[in-house]
Amino acid sequence: MSSVVTSWRWDTSTVLVTVLLGLAYASCFVKGRQRGEQLSAGRAVCFAVAGLGVWLYSGLGVIGVYSGTLFWVRALQVLILLYLVPFALAAGTPFTVLRAALGPAGRKRLDGMLSGAVARVFTHPATASVLILLLPWALFLSPWYEAVLRHGGVDAVTRIIIVAVGFLYFYSRLQVDPVAKRFTQGLSLLITIAESLADGILGIVLWLGPLVATGYYTALGRNWGPDARMDQTIGAGIFWLLGDLLGLVYSLVVMRRFAADEKRKAKEMDAELDAAEAEQARRKPVSRTTARAAAEAEEPVSTGLWWENDPQLRDRFRR
Repeated sequence: MSSVVTSWRWDTSTVLVTVLLGLAYASCFVKGRQRGEQLSAGRAVCFAVAGLGVWLYSGLGVIGVYSGTLFWVRALQVLILLYLVPFALAAGTPFTVLRAALGPAGRKRLDGMLSGAVARVFTHPATASVLILLLPWALFLSPWYEAVLRHGGVDAVTRIIIVAVGFLYFYSRLQVDPVAKRFTQGLSLLITIAESLADGILGIVLWLGPLVATGYYTALGRNWGPDARMDQTIGAGIFWLLGDLLGLVYSLVVMRRFAADEKRKAKEMDAELDAAEAEQARRKPVSRTTARAAAEAEEPVSTGLWWENDPQLRDRFRR
């Protein structure tokens, strides 16, 4: 346990990327505040500490030190960079902060980029979900993994790719930043459940399947710690169980946003009914109960299934 605070290394790529991102975010945040924009300090702390801070420690701290020696430490590093760090970065609303720092012309260009055809493709639920699902499988079950262990350049680029894929996923799912198209949080909840099952399957494959990168780990000659099979078993358990735990936390966030969306839609529906009642009262004096009944009669009949109350899901699953 002492290694958590005593084991350190220098990692140029991690330091360079995190410092540049931190300086850019801080500059845009200060400039946006000076322009009078209402930017959340809590989200800024989330971006800097839980996002960039954890990313920096995963490269320089004990996780980075032993990521090339123990499989379970590498699995923990991948899990952190794929789920925890990107979630914090996306929750920090970097595009909102960037937009606040830009002038009218810059905002127009940024809005055009975030709503363009390319952005629509990459932020589509299918695209982001497939990328975050396939990345761990492609990494651990192909020669890519051994190349990461043997070559520092491949390792550095791979870790940046992992964070980028995770950020794309959470940016398109949380939707706290401007996005090309907003999707219902009910759909996000269904996707999250499916992804938790896929992570569990990968954990089982790593647990019961053949050893990965045996040539590299054998050449290390490590005579301490767990043997190769136990090392990979621990890594499989970390990726499976800790991945499910992080997925549960994210599911709670999605459920909260889903409840907020439902509450907002209920208010909008009440406002529409009140407007209809006011219009009918102006044209012909009728009771409030009669006007509300007439407005509700125009709504499509529901069988009681929750997703039939959501326009996107109702159209998608209409029988």
